Amino acid sequence: MDKDLLRELARKYALQNAVFFNGKANAGAVLGKIIADNPDSKNMVREVQLIAREETEKINNLTPSEQREMLTSIDPSLLEKKEKEQRKGLPELVNAINGKVVTRFPPEPNGYPHLGHAKAAIIDEGYARMYDGKFVLRFDDTNPTKEKKEYYEAILNGLKWLGIRPDKIKNTSDDMEKIYKYAEKLIDDGNAYVCFCKIEEMRRNRAAGVECKCREADAMTNKENWKLMFSKLMPSEAILRLKTNMQNVNTAVRDPTLFRIIAGEHPIQGKKYRVWPTYDFSVSIEDHIDGVTHSMRTKEYELRDELYFLLIKLLNLNKTELIEFSRLDMENAPLSKRKINPLIEQKLVGGWDDPRLPTLAGLRRRGILPEAIREFIMGLGVAKSEAVVKMEALESINKKILDPIANRYYFVVDPIRVEVKGAPDKIITDAKIHPDKDEVKSYELNGKDLYVYIAGDDAKDLRKDDNVRLMHLFNIKITKIGEKYMEADYAGNDKAAKKLHWTPANSVRAKIHIFGPVFLNEEFNKNSLTVKEGLLEPYGNNIKEGERIQFERVGYAILEDKKIMKFNLIHG
Repeated sequence: MDKDLLRELARKYALQNAVFFNGKANAGAVLGKIIADNPDSKNMVREVQLIAREETEKINNLTPSEQREMLTSIDPSLLEKKEKEQRKGLPELVNAINGKVVTRFPPEPNGYPHLGHAKAAIIDEGYARMYDGKFVLRFDDTNPTKEKKEYYEAILNGLKWLGIRPDKIKNTSDDMEKIYKYAEKLIDDGNAYVCFCKIEEMRRNRAAGVECKCREADAMTNKENWKLMFSKLMPSEAILRLKTNMQNVNTAVRDPTLFRIIAGEHPIQGKKYRVWPTYDFSVSIEDHIDGVTHSMRTKEYELRDELYFLLIKLLNLNKTELIEFSRLDMENAPLSKRKINPLIEQKLVGGWDDPRLPTLAGLRRRGILPEAIREFIMGLGVAKSEAVVKMEALESINKKILDPIANRYYFVVDPIRVEVKGAPDKIITDAKIHPDKDEVKSYELNGKDLYVYIAGDDAKDLRKDDNVRLMHLFNIKITKIGEKYMEADYAGNDKAAKKLHWTPANSVRAKIHIFGPVFLNEEFNKNSLTVKEGLLEPYGNNIKEGERIQFERVGYAILEDKKIMKFNLIHG
């Protein structure tokens, strides 16, 4: 393939990836896109990888508006995200032996789990169960400055809610002594060295493929420096690096960092350790310790696969099958702590469990069912191609599950009082709690001094002399329209007339929180939360806290607080 064409493709796909992911393109994603669309490029993958990296770095130096403008001029069709085609089930694993498969889910406890974590955990556990194997939940807790006990619990609670049951739960930080021994083996074998270079110098050298002077130290010197890293005598900028080929076209494998000094109290280990491994190093060791046979992770790690297997080779570890799938990208929903944290810090949302957020805690409060999330994730499968998914796809599945079980109630928003004159006494006996259930919401109404409430939006459409039907009751004819009330006469029993929902005089005051997308065009949506007050039919007093119901003509909702009758709208 022509190099100029390669650069053109890399530039185009880097721009598209940057526009979709807040101005920062991923070289691995660009490489994958080129190869997926141009299979012949596999024959020159090293060259393609280098070009993808170079073009991605150029694009990432542009502002988001410049990126969008350039992509528009090159190919405006690439600005449109295509919804991912869904598929059911999981494809078979390579080299999988029934009863021997071991998978793992290694979240870092630095925030609450979201739908992206759910995708990884459900797929990991799904494969373990598919082959009667074992599933390990392993907390990747090697950065004490970002981790909290609260987050360990949030992850455990989120997985439990989803119905995920690990066969083993462990912490990477519990294996620190074992991990240190593997580091010392690399040093003894001359494959790792302690580096004192400033971060800026290290980045320049790595980009230029230049070896630093620290590499020249012998194994004995490196061993002494390594031991000093555990004491306060060693400056905190000292790091342990892997000695590799600094000319490697994959810059991620050019003398990468294996250990760094982090001064801070660990939520579990306290101040026991000062030297902490990077994920790139610990994941290879931990997969070996846990006997993982099939390691699954998102495509964003693609450029680091070479490092993963290099460490396995150098340390003579068990080789695993590495399976990659696309990261989950939800339209107008933040699926990264980088986006969620500022919303919490600026108090734009109420916390990690805000129902507007795609965190598991937020979705739970909103009323999304865990089985809906599992079906949603399994439908996405493990494809590698990146695509956007709309929240409506999850809501559609949730609605399908809710519809057969959610009881129906009348709830009128912004109620308007309607006084009905001349009405007979009436006992309602045909208003069922659900079309498929026998239970009936029975009401006895006294025609004398009868008044009901209708929704404000319905009232706006009514005119004097209009004849409408109050559902399951009778017809009324509007005789007077006031600013906040109406008067009407009893008008018989014409079931063909326009029907209105209503609630009786002894209705229950309630309010419903309605949630919109958190972001619109990458900006926080100030109208993402609205609160509507109204009246709920008296039978609504039977609704239990945490119960999911349907407000007819409004949508599905969950009762979050019965004391103040506060509902959260799940979806329409």
